Amino acid sequence: MLVYPRIGVTVKSGLEEKSHAIAEILAILRSINAQIFFDAERKNDIPETANLPSYTSAGDIDLLLVIGGDGTIGFLAEIELHEAAKILPSLLSGSGVIEERSILSIEALRGQEKVFTGYALNEAVIAQGTIARLVDLHTKVKGENLTTFHADGLIISTPTGSTAYSLAAGGPIVHPKLAATILTPINPHSFSQKPVVIPSEYEVEITVASKTNKFQDVQVILTIDGQVYVPLQSGDTVTACGCGKTVRFLRRKQDTFFGTLREKLKWGE
Repeated sequence: MLVYPRIGVTVKSGLEEKSHAIAEILAILRSINAQIFFDAERKNDIPETANLPSYTSAGDIDLLLVIGGDGTIGFLAEIELHEAAKILPSLLSGSGVIEERSILSIEALRGQEKVFTGYALNEAVIAQGTIARLVDLHTKVKGENLTTFHADGLIISTPTGSTAYSLAAGGPIVHPKLAATILTPINPHSFSQKPVVIPSEYEVEITVASKTNKFQDVQVILTIDGQVYVPLQSGDTVTACGCGKTVRFLRRKQDTFFGTLREKLKWGE
């Protein structure tokens, strides 16, 4: 008997051509009588899914299955395709464990107007969007001035995001069970400006400094998890704070973080 009978399915962007993988996963789900709901925004690009019903909200499904992993390295990917026929039915029948990952609450303010509100599982990034030029970001933590980052940008990440863009920018790897937020400057002009790890409940406030030269109208971009893009103006403020909310992941077994680091980062090879 399935513990998760209603399965939402989506495909990582750029993998629509992996029709054999999609067909194999769908066949496995049908073999165990799972109800399949496909991502409405993607199904028209994938012939194998054209006749499937779509999910429109989290309430429509019990679990979301992502084909193609979660990023360049795939730290959150749980099953390889060659083992899906064996592992997937077992997981959906209740053999797995639930792992919760914290997320950030993000707001962008223009004066009193909210120009964006949402959540980030990995990170929020503030950076110049149209020209290779440093940006000044006035940064406060819990109301106290931290510094003005003179850099290509600033990454505000969760522990989950610490192995993503933040890691590439020189940030630390933080265990996902820690309640922390990581501030990682991107190519800072000052060598002394290093990544900072703070308690997740501390609110971070970043204000885009005004420019007084010919580049004053150059756009700054807020990017959420590499998916949502918000144009910012001088004087706009972005706030980020751990909100106590989590995303739940179905895992084969508990606490495989260090094994995943060894495997994905090829430590010891």
